[in-house]
Amino acid sequence: MSKALSKSRYTAFCQCPKNLWLKVFEPDKATVDPALEARFEQGSVVGDLAMQLFGDYVEVTTKNTDGSLDLTAMVEKTQQEMDKGTENICEASFAREGHYCAVDILRRNGDGWDIYEVKSSSFPECDGEETKLEKYAPDIAYQKWVLTQCGVKVINTYLVCLNSNYVRHGELDIKSLFVTIDMRDLVDNECLKVPARTRQAMEVLGMEDEPDYDLSEHCMKPYTCAFFDYCKCQRGVPKDEPTVFDLYRMNFSKKLEHYHAGRITFDALRGEKLNDKQQMQVECTLNDTKHINPDGIRDFLDTLSYPLYFLDFETMQDAVPQYDGTKPYQQITFQYSLHIKESADAPYQHKEYLAPSDGKDPRRGLAEQLCKDIPMNVCTLAYNKMFECGRIKELAELYPDLAVHLMNIRDHIVDLIDPFRAGDYYVPAMGGSFSIKSVLPALFPDDSSLNYHNLSGLCQNGGDAMTIFPKIQHMPSDEAKAAREALLRYCELDTWAMVKVWEKLGKMAK
Repeated sequence: MSKALSKSRYTAFCQCPKNLWLKVFEPDKATVDPALEARFEQGSVVGDLAMQLFGDYVEVTTKNTDGSLDLTAMVEKTQQEMDKGTENICEASFAREGHYCAVDILRRNGDGWDIYEVKSSSFPECDGEETKLEKYAPDIAYQKWVLTQCGVKVINTYLVCLNSNYVRHGELDIKSLFVTIDMRDLVDNECLKVPARTRQAMEVLGMEDEPDYDLSEHCMKPYTCAFFDYCKCQRGVPKDEPTVFDLYRMNFSKKLEHYHAGRITFDALRGEKLNDKQQMQVECTLNDTKHINPDGIRDFLDTLSYPLYFLDFETMQDAVPQYDGTKPYQQITFQYSLHIKESADAPYQHKEYLAPSDGKDPRRGLAEQLCKDIPMNVCTLAYNKMFECGRIKELAELYPDLAVHLMNIRDHIVDLIDPFRAGDYYVPAMGGSFSIKSVLPALFPDDSSLNYHNLSGLCQNGGDAMTIFPKIQHMPSDEAKAAREALLRYCELDTWAMVKVWEKLGKMAK
């Protein structure tokens, strides 16, 4: 199928012709995004559920012995089901002259058919705003064009996505879980572009050499291109030194403006109009110096008081809500780590909680234990506290009997990121980022005990934690035990990292 055009390849072309060519002929040049891979996995779950949206259906998915899709068989089965009068055909497949597509749900409508494209996105994210819906139109338009070329009468085109206002109570309500959006106007407008685009895309697939396209807005719109890092290197953007693309909180269009003007390296950016933190980042990098404001750090530390509680949560996000009272993509807290220092001379204590891996709602047990482990009116530190504060507020709303205690914990949380975000402490190795994963190795470059890559390969980041926890209940006992241990050690390192950062701030304030 290397020279065939599918709907995913068509949309890749619409973003950038080079994206299509690399996707087909040099896929190894892509940067793997674990979060995106997890999202694709969620998308499969959503797609499978959506098949039930209109009642009885026939799915024509067919695989070869090696696990790949048997496209020829799927096309034949689709035609057979259409001829039989089947009302709903899932993964309905069509091919003509090198063009192929599979329709998520093809629904009979009189003497024609309606196309339903299922996405794991949530509504009202897309509510009535064409700019948010436009990114889905090329995909659906291509499907309509292929079906029309095959002699199929397409009457309506719809986008099916998750209803972000749906709250689960008891059995899953499929019809309430999904929202259907009429895409007629956007798709009809996009259909006008399909014939020319398909011809151009087929030309790209016929190229022996990689097409040459410069960096532009299309690198990030409508999605971040997986080949962006590869293309940057091709265009002369250095890999071994910071560049304009690493600047702190500069929008992408402004970065491109500098790039196209030849201001790529920090040396080339010197003297340009930058905000205070960007200027600090550039100067510290070029001069290989640190920026430390002891007064600002002291002001921050003066807001803290013993006993100190260092808190970090781990959560999971299911596209399809699994528990009563939850919505699509709601953060479900299943774990925390807590390091405690009662006084300046006291040793650190460590407490932790990891919910049972039994598939049940983990939040009640966690909330109860959190109230036991953190007394009221004590100083609690979190890194980027909006996350922890948000989860605690949700727990308080869910469990009114624990609300007073939980909200007291929330109201006494101090954000350890504040002195870094304020620009009171910066070293070039932070690379313009103040996340704990950037700050920690910058402050402790030679401490192997603080290196997340030295943890078990099962869990080295929050994405791993989010993905692995719901799977543990289905693992053999030895694998489940190893996975739980990996989760515990990862979360423990998160709060120990906070401890070390706080200690370092104390030294810099003197």
